[in-house]
Amino acid sequence: MLKFLEIIGFASGILGVWLTMKKNKWCFPIGLINVSVSLYLFFMQGLYADSLQQIVYIILLLYGWYTWNTPVSETQRLLVIGRLNSKEIFFTILFIAITTRLLGTTLAEFTDAKLPFLDSFATSCAFLAQYFIARKKIETWILWMFVNVIYVGIYFNNEMYLYVVLFSIYGILALMGWNSWKTELKISNAEIT
Repeated sequence: MLKFLEIIGFASGILGVWLTMKKNKWCFPIGLINVSVSLYLFFMQGLYADSLQQIVYIILLLYGWYTWNTPVSETQRLLVIGRLNSKEIFFTILFIAITTRLLGTTLAEFTDAKLPFLDSFATSCAFLAQYFIARKKIETWILWMFVNVIYVGIYFNNEMYLYVVLFSIYGILALMGWNSWKTELKISNAEIT
């Protein structure tokens, strides 16, 4: 049963990221399938920060689906993809540091979590990456590339080899997403000037 669920998580994960790269709003319901399956699998593996991450993803996916389905003005449409400003970058780093410390300490002291601080760090980064997708910030792809490398190691450590392959593919897709959104950002900026 767990292997079957891993296959569903694998397939829905790849499809969800591909749809995100294409800026297709169906990335959100497909993502909901992926995170629901992953929530169960990660909890069964003792990856509690990852499990919490999936719960937060459900909320963020619903938020993203809402924002991508909300009509915008023509000016906003031209600026669909944007960049973080320096204040947002500062708060991103602060959020990751605080969340990693709080979640990692909690998991280390009160659970039998595997790799509590590394898992909490990756989870903190992934929370923001998912939020940045909803806000269409290009930095989402940088965070995803970074997070995917960490998760490849975590899942290898937990002998979740299909998820090792999945997150390796996610890394490639994140690079492709970065390039695709970067090209669109340049075009959008050129149209404005």
